[in-house]
Amino acid sequence: MERKVAIVGAGTSGLLACKYALSRGFKPIVFESRGGIGGVWIKTVETTKLQTPKPVYQFSDFPWPASVTEDFPNQHQVFDYIESYARHFDLLKHIKFNTKVLGIEYEGPSEEEMQCWSLWGGNGEPFSSNGKWRIQVQDTQLTSTDDQVYHVDFVILCIGRFSDVPNIPEFPQNKGPQAFHAKVIHSMDYSAMDYKSAAEFVKGKQVTVVGFQKSALDIAMECSNANGVEKPCTVIYKTEHWNVPDYLPWGFPLAFLYLNRFSELLVHKPGEGILLSLLATMLSPLRWAISKFVESHIKKKLRLAKYGMVPKHSFLQEISSCLISTMPEKFYDRVEEGSIVLKKSANLSICQDGVLVDGEVNPRKTDLVILATGFRGDKKLKDIFLSSIFKDIVFGSPNAAMPLYRECIHPRIPQLAIIGFSESVSNLYTSEMRCRWLSELLDGTFKLPSIKEMEKDVRKWDNYMKEYSGQYYRRSCIGALHIWYNDQLCKDMGWKPKRKKSFFAELFEPYGPMDYAVLN
Repeated sequence: MERKVAIVGAGTSGLLACKYALSRGFKPIVFESRGGIGGVWIKTVETTKLQTPKPVYQFSDFPWPASVTEDFPNQHQVFDYIESYARHFDLLKHIKFNTKVLGIEYEGPSEEEMQCWSLWGGNGEPFSSNGKWRIQVQDTQLTSTDDQVYHVDFVILCIGRFSDVPNIPEFPQNKGPQAFHAKVIHSMDYSAMDYKSAAEFVKGKQVTVVGFQKSALDIAMECSNANGVEKPCTVIYKTEHWNVPDYLPWGFPLAFLYLNRFSELLVHKPGEGILLSLLATMLSPLRWAISKFVESHIKKKLRLAKYGMVPKHSFLQEISSCLISTMPEKFYDRVEEGSIVLKKSANLSICQDGVLVDGEVNPRKTDLVILATGFRGDKKLKDIFLSSIFKDIVFGSPNAAMPLYRECIHPRIPQLAIIGFSESVSNLYTSEMRCRWLSELLDGTFKLPSIKEMEKDVRKWDNYMKEYSGQYYRRSCIGALHIWYNDQLCKDMGWKPKRKKSFFAELFEPYGPMDYAVLN
């Protein structure tokens, strides 16, 4: 009997899920609310470039074309690469574009019965004759309000966490956007404009950007380009970050410090034995020294001390929290000349004339506020479930990791996987490994352990993330443990975890997507 697999989202994770489902003989149907593939790469700020070096951000069976010589390709190059991948593997015919998923509902055993299960789905299998998912969709280009319904055997959610639902900060009463005399927009709205319109939109305006992650930095640079020192752009931030100027601290590749097996010997890993735990403890001074080595390079090259921008946390915490991003070239030159002004403020409020920040009595006059404050991926994921039970349990405890076994499977939600929500230093690389693992699971290559064993493993990863992320702990992030994580996936699938040709290569060479191009 043919099993029906549905995939929600046609970003990189959705395309990978489709490709690997096809490789196992399934005929997936992909629902994409927009008119094209690519997810967050469909439309970005003009100056946006790839955050990770190109060799780490590529499909294992589809290398970058020789024509792309930059280490950090721009938005057009990344989008073209993703589109070429989809066409090469003939994925587009499986995608229903302009089709928004309104909600999914599990039709099968009662919620009371599911709560008593000791195995995922009741039988430990990805499919069940007793349950199906009901998917309600809407064609966004039709004038008809009639919705369509699909029934499928398995659902793969690839909806991402950095789009669609903006994260709007909480403001004091009567001191939010409604009090402002001009516009307050989210970075999502700015990114949606074409490049010419965006440049004209900020031209001649005193712009305030809220945030200090990649979108905030890119937008601030564009405002600086448009207005110079006459109308400086103010960047309001809460926390300093170790944004990297390059991936070569003191000329030494960062990958050799954080993306090889030796680097992972320096940290305590989920599920490690006594010997590895003892070794990580003994090597902790080296772990500290490597973090300081990278920090010293960033501080020197970006002149962080001069501008009071030295973070209080370590670089290890930054990379373990999946917060690492690249600093736009010459950003601090703009700070030096005065076309970008940095203001730290734990609190933010807006009045009619401008923005109020900590330590200042009068509001900072501004003509436009852009909130580069991220997205509510949690809300987007919750809202796709129609069941109140699934809405409540999908994220688990607010003080623990999102309870996904292998960062893919919720032990208490049957016949469903979530790909691309959990972060890593290189999301494309990680998503491909997860999709390969999931395709093997769907094909019956291996079975999952009991629900209790899966939840125990989730807690181990949660403890790791909290230990190394400190106060900047973010849920759903495997940090810098790519190899240890991939080892678990390989063992499940019956692959050889060690992929290099010699002992020294295995220990010291960085791992990347191409190490997994051949199965064994």
